[in-house]
Amino acid sequence: MLSICCWVTNTFASTHSLFQQPQQTITGTVTDSNGTLLGVTILIKGKASGTLTDENGRFSINVNPSDVLVFSYLGYKTVEITIANQTVINVKLEEDTTTLKEVVVNAGYYSVKDKERTGSISRITAKDIETQPVTNVLATMQGRMAGVNITQETGVPGGGFAIQIRGINSLRTDGNVPLYVIDGVPYASESIGSNFTSSIYPTQTSPLNSINPEAIESIEILKDADATAIYGSRGANGVVLITTKKGKTGATKVNISTSTGVGQVTSFMKLMNTEQYLNMRAKAYQNDGFTDFPDWAYDINGTWNQDRYTDWQKELLGGSAIINAVVGTVSGGSQQTQFLVGANYNNQTTVFPGDFIYRKGGANFNINHRSENNRLKLTFSGNYTAQNNNQPAMDLTIESRRLSPNAPALYDAQGNLNWENGTWVNPLASLKSEFIAKTNDLVSNTLISYEIMPSLEIKSSFGYTDTRNTETRTVPSTIYNPAFGLGPEYSALFVNNTNRNSWIVEPQINWKEKISNGDLDILLGSTFQQQVSNRLTQYGIGFTSNSLIYNLNSASLKEVVASDETVYKYQTFFGRINYNWNKKYLLNLTGRRDGSSRFGPGNQFATFGAIGAAWIVSKENWLQDNNTISFAKWRVSYGTTGNDQIGDYQYLDTYSSSGGLYQGIVGLQPTRLFNPYFEWEKNKKFETALEMGLLQDKVFITAAYFQNRSSNQLVGIPLPGTTGFTSMQANLNAVVQNTGLEFTVNTTNITNDSFNWKTSFNISVPKNKLVAFPGLQNSAYKEQFRIGEPLNIQLAYNFLGVDPETGIYQFEDVNGDGQITFPDDRQTVVDLSPEFFGGLQNQVAYKRWTLDFLFQFVKQKRASFTLGNAGGMNNQPVELVNSWQNPGDSSPYQVYTTGFNSDAVTAHSFYESSTGAFEDGSFIRLKTLSLTYNIPLNSKKVDCKISAQAQNLLTFTKYRGGDPEFGNLGYLPPLRIISTGIQLTF
Repeated sequence: MLSICCWVTNTFASTHSLFQQPQQTITGTVTDSNGTLLGVTILIKGKASGTLTDENGRFSINVNPSDVLVFSYLGYKTVEITIANQTVINVKLEEDTTTLKEVVVNAGYYSVKDKERTGSISRITAKDIETQPVTNVLATMQGRMAGVNITQETGVPGGGFAIQIRGINSLRTDGNVPLYVIDGVPYASESIGSNFTSSIYPTQTSPLNSINPEAIESIEILKDADATAIYGSRGANGVVLITTKKGKTGATKVNISTSTGVGQVTSFMKLMNTEQYLNMRAKAYQNDGFTDFPDWAYDINGTWNQDRYTDWQKELLGGSAIINAVVGTVSGGSQQTQFLVGANYNNQTTVFPGDFIYRKGGANFNINHRSENNRLKLTFSGNYTAQNNNQPAMDLTIESRRLSPNAPALYDAQGNLNWENGTWVNPLASLKSEFIAKTNDLVSNTLISYEIMPSLEIKSSFGYTDTRNTETRTVPSTIYNPAFGLGPEYSALFVNNTNRNSWIVEPQINWKEKISNGDLDILLGSTFQQQVSNRLTQYGIGFTSNSLIYNLNSASLKEVVASDETVYKYQTFFGRINYNWNKKYLLNLTGRRDGSSRFGPGNQFATFGAIGAAWIVSKENWLQDNNTISFAKWRVSYGTTGNDQIGDYQYLDTYSSSGGLYQGIVGLQPTRLFNPYFEWEKNKKFETALEMGLLQDKVFITAAYFQNRSSNQLVGIPLPGTTGFTSMQANLNAVVQNTGLEFTVNTTNITNDSFNWKTSFNISVPKNKLVAFPGLQNSAYKEQFRIGEPLNIQLAYNFLGVDPETGIYQFEDVNGDGQITFPDDRQTVVDLSPEFFGGLQNQVAYKRWTLDFLFQFVKQKRASFTLGNAGGMNNQPVELVNSWQNPGDSSPYQVYTTGFNSDAVTAHSFYESSTGAFEDGSFIRLKTLSLTYNIPLNSKKVDCKISAQAQNLLTFTKYRGGDPEFGNLGYLPPLRIISTGIQLTF
């Protein structure tokens, strides 16, 4: 019997082997036009097994000869290959021209496919960011997004940027700031500096410099009501969502990049040379009736060398800023756990003389884990940045333009600062007054989610931020001429300390269910947030030695300017209902009930919401077979958001220390009046847009129209001086409207195995208008705003030209009283808002070469840079050589005067506030240029790229006041930066 069983068993095994297909191992490499691809999914069709490519694009998988391998990767066309008798399969994936429709964008509390979104969201990714040698996150977006206007405020390292998303909504400057969210955590962008310390900048120190661009994976801008209403009161001015890089499944990968560059001022003003300047001065004294030059006219009376010429702009601003950066990351992980750890360091010197330097370093990490059954998910991320900024306390830009071209040398024969016997103030002396800022910043978040059932998920995020900033500004006695005999008893120290920390908890529940022919997605959540800010601003005067100047306790006189702690609490409940019927009709409802501690009892809570709808027209039967239109979508949205950006405790009666003694006790003084009716600003937003893809989306067009109306403005209502207060915070029934057109075109011009060329174009045409302001003519704002005009205006005298007989500037006498006076005759509106702005980007790849460049353009007016009366002891723009000379002359500029011609002096003061003091500030700028080469190496485990990058490389403009980008006259313009770098991946 046993032998029979053995025979049956052997016979069955041999028979089974005849029908079982032998397995074989398939290896290969997956590439695209730029090289190997990491993380390509390779599945056996019809089976649950598969693998991923490693960091070198290689894979290995066991299959049967009859199996079919499916290669898929986001943004590329899927490829299927039958095994047959192959053992090595190399695949080259082609980019999918319909990628846009499948891209998933971050909408904040949820993600959505780009083709299925109902709101207005603009996006850039790490590929766009990595081509730019910048250190500020806002700089990465300039010229790349429709409706987003970003302006650099200064070229000094550590300076800030201004951003407007679809215009100005609030009468208050600080009420127009968007909400920033980093990995799901709101990040406070309010200043952390003080006017007492950060005098080198036109605005106080911004915390946004702490965000490291190299760590960013994507930036999304939420613009319309549908996209922003889920953020309620914090989304009135738009939302900036920043997502940092994360690890990906695959073998551990190390990425190291380093770069070094040089930065220089983009452009200088054209000023008079020594001969032109001295001719102007001589003519001015002649016009003023002088036969001899006075003793104080050192530049022309022979005290200074009249053959000497110094281009002070090149001397004081013409240095080269050296910029170095190193970035490294380690990432990888399994199907269940992925990680990324990164570190970065950046330093930058300045164009000013001296050893000033800005240093920034940081670390970031991200860990993602999910259970084997994919029900439990955990994400933990953190970003830490430390900055150490040492700059001169004063910007030398004005001095570089003002100084006489024959002013003395900076140093004497012994190498000491030259004071030329007290005949001038050496500009380098101010460099001994220093600004030092040390900033430490932490942003962290934990997200835990659990899938109760396939359609129901609960999750909660726990975020924490901590920002600490210490700033000092010194004014040592050594900035003065030693001949004055001023010692350290005249030295001063200014100190500002700002600490800000916040926590946020956001529990959420998400239910997804297929109903009829549609998909229903419901999200409910709440927010609990608290932010605590501490500020201490002090100064001290009089030290026994300048070596003790950083020790405030060593000052003989100490004063506390500000010492306060504010607590901001925020609570909300929000929800979203989205229904997608047949992938054709989409409806999105969002609502939010916000509570803010910044308002009084009865007004702390408000409700905001929006509705968005979209119709994917290309899904209709009558359009599906169209050979030209491959995708078409019409969307519309309407809703309300709010604004509580007014500061803390504004509705309360508040008191502060008087600082004075009364019977040996320091008293309190009232600083604010109670207003129980203080409530939210409201912003109503409407948008309609059409998105269309042509020729298989090789041409993709988006056209949008928007209208935003902001009302119930939060402002300081001026009060009579008899009340003891200058103003009271209240709601003003003024209405501000922003309308505009946004147009975006993305094209795939050429795509083949060796050559790819893509173009992106965007243009925005915004219009801002003050629609209503009851009682404007009787308010304190009557000389600042005009109904029917934009908020960003200046009221000016209407300049009529130069009187050919007297040589004096002439202006329109608006009220006809025979004289030019303020404010009656300063009534002409000058609009400083951009008429339109945008960008044109091209990306060209040929074999191993990649070229990326962006042109930014802006149509706008800017104020001219004036340097006082032409004829005084200040240099002047070179065009003023054409000033009026004799009766009957026709000239655009008035008669020279040293200051003794009162009519000319008065006329010049009017001119600086007239329409003549504004000019075309439009420009086209080659904003970024990047050229990269992927070096072919024998090792398949190492990828090496070298690159050359430039920022602000070329500028085309008619503006004569220096750089046209920003309106902060007298501050260092943005720098032209050229850098080279190398990137290793292994």
